Amino acid sequence: MSVLARASALRHQVVRSRAGVRSMSYDHIPFSFKNRPVFALKVIGYLGLGFGVPVLASAYQLKKAGGVAA
Repeated sequence: MSVLARASALRHQVVRSRAGVRSMSYDHIPFSFKNRPVFALKVIGYLGLGFGVPVLASAYQLKKAGGVAA
């Protein structure tokens, strides 16, 4: 194979490998969000609980120790 032919073949391969594979299948997601408002409420509740518990626990500990004037 000549140098020019090999360079052309490599260039063609690089262009082909840069193209992404598009897939419309979302079966890998472990939950369903067909009803978006309900899904949004569940996410807000889950994240609110996850971030709220440490904040409430620290506020309780500060109040118990007398560090908060509220």
